[in-house]
Amino acid sequence: MLDFSKLILEDRKERKAAGFRGSFLEYLNILEEDRTLYQLAHERMYHLLVKSGVEMVKTEEDARLMRIYGKDVIKKYNFFKQNFYGIDYTLMKIVRYFYSAAMKGEESRQVLYLVGPVGAGKSSIIDAIKGLLEDSPPIYALEGCPMREEPLHLIPKHLRKSVEDALDVKIEGDLCPACKYRLINEFSGEYEKFPVVQTDFSIRSRKGIGVVPPVDPNNQDTSVLIGSIDISKMDLYPEDDPRVLSLNGAFNVGNRGLVEFIEVFKNDVEYLHTMITATQEKSIPSPGKNAMIYFDGVILAHSNEAEWNKFKSDHTNEAILDRIVKVEVPYCLELSEEIKIYEKMLRSSKFKSHMAPHTLEIASMFAILSRLSPSTKVDPLTKLKIYNGEEIIEKGTTKRIDIFELKEEAEREGMTGLSTRFISKAIDTALSESEHDCINPIGLMDVLTKEIKEMTISDEIKKKYLAFLQDTIKKEYHKMLEKEVTKAFIHGYKEQAEDLFNNYLDHAEAYANKTKIKDVNTGEDLNPDEEFMRSIEEQLGITQAGAKGFRQDVTSYMFSIIRNGGKVEYNCYEPLKEAIEKKLTSSVRELSRIITQSKVRNNEQSSKYDAMVDEMKNNGYCDHCCNVILKYAANNLWKD
Repeated sequence: MLDFSKLILEDRKERKAAGFRGSFLEYLNILEEDRTLYQLAHERMYHLLVKSGVEMVKTEEDARLMRIYGKDVIKKYNFFKQNFYGIDYTLMKIVRYFYSAAMKGEESRQVLYLVGPVGAGKSSIIDAIKGLLEDSPPIYALEGCPMREEPLHLIPKHLRKSVEDALDVKIEGDLCPACKYRLINEFSGEYEKFPVVQTDFSIRSRKGIGVVPPVDPNNQDTSVLIGSIDISKMDLYPEDDPRVLSLNGAFNVGNRGLVEFIEVFKNDVEYLHTMITATQEKSIPSPGKNAMIYFDGVILAHSNEAEWNKFKSDHTNEAILDRIVKVEVPYCLELSEEIKIYEKMLRSSKFKSHMAPHTLEIASMFAILSRLSPSTKVDPLTKLKIYNGEEIIEKGTTKRIDIFELKEEAEREGMTGLSTRFISKAIDTALSESEHDCINPIGLMDVLTKEIKEMTISDEIKKKYLAFLQDTIKKEYHKMLEKEVTKAFIHGYKEQAEDLFNNYLDHAEAYANKTKIKDVNTGEDLNPDEEFMRSIEEQLGITQAGAKGFRQDVTSYMFSIIRNGGKVEYNCYEPLKEAIEKKLTSSVRELSRIITQSKVRNNEQSSKYDAMVDEMKNNGYCDHCCNVILKYAANNLWKD
């Protein structure tokens, strides 16, 4: 049994020993040994972000990523890797901002502003950054300073050059009014005696992390930002005496850390003027008649796109707009990454229900379809597959559909549609209503349909979403399910698909080159099997007249793969892959129908049915969802 008393005492002892309190002179000696202890806020934040590692992903080495990103080098930051999916470009822009600011570029004097639709992850990104700061090593600060300022501010101007050369640092900033008063009156100007302590960052304790929520325009008070004058001390000290100051505003609190503006443009413009001086001049007003106060901190802001458009449309806001680095945070448009988002959410919940295969895939497909802009080149589902890095070939040609052309068509893609929050709530509802601790795609689609019907959106959008669910996604799920049942039914499905593929390729190549095929058993030369090839091609609706062109396309495409060092497999050419899978499915469709529907089976049928059920269980189904899925398949997939 855990001894709680011992645990508490040991922790208190460790924390007490870990803390530092000493003179400014002692701090200088510590700094001389480790000069990285002196960092401005942006530099500290950048080093924290990259500390856990950066993975340089060369897309040229991954065919799928190459199809999505082209020849770009993608940086994946380990800090974000486990919590954020499908927004690599956004995260790269954010870290790029911190890098430039750490190098004291123009970004060090600008606000990082995240804009995007609700539920896209703006707040989550900022919360992650705040959490990272809370977990960071403690910093050294002047004891009792309301700004927790850098001790090197004690160095007088005339000595700074010597200290900077000795420590190889560049000192920025000056003492706040409170510390300046203490230096003169408590320490008689002997700054080497000023006490220095270690301090950490904390959101709850308001140490190094300031948060500014939107304030009612009729009741805005700058004390929220810069503190106020303590009226109770006005009888004791003059108005310009630093002792009357209560420096507890967000910028005072966030000095050397960060200040977050929530829904920033809901605030009145005049209220944001402090942000201008904090960024460009690196100083903030002090309450009352005292001098400006040096500020070193990261300013993060976020809002939705409607507020941003309204704010930027007013030309009088140019001063603030010029001091903003805008980064868009769109919804994820990559199917495999969207699935990871819901998997992460489910891991953090207490739901322990079983989930049938393709459940999250169907939910993710619906989310992404709602976010895609219409294209004149492809249908929405094909576009979704292309954005997921699947190789889609124009039928009748060997030309790939260009993902970058599709993206150029829709500049704002990913900034509208259903949020992950909406989909997640639907999944939660399905899990809560589950009677057998198991949910499947069929049940989830029903829940999503009900949720969409209850949404307060335009009839046009509602009709579009319902069409996705009841037509596009349902048809795609039927294809998935038919293929899955067929795979479970046919022993060695992949091997049979490869055999069909290789056989077709041999015959198509001989046909295109007008050569013979040598029979592996008899050794005799045979003409290409026209009937066999047509049995494959008919699955795609290719006519007799179009067969010649298709065979030539397949042959030339396979040669291009070989020339580029690729591997020739049955799924490397999408049209032929589709034809082969349809051929295999059609060959067992009738038998599958009998097996799934028959109430009375003979021994052979029962044996095959049991084998199919066992295979489906190996593929992730439980007894309940396997039974539901097979009944659904019997009623919907093999209708006469």
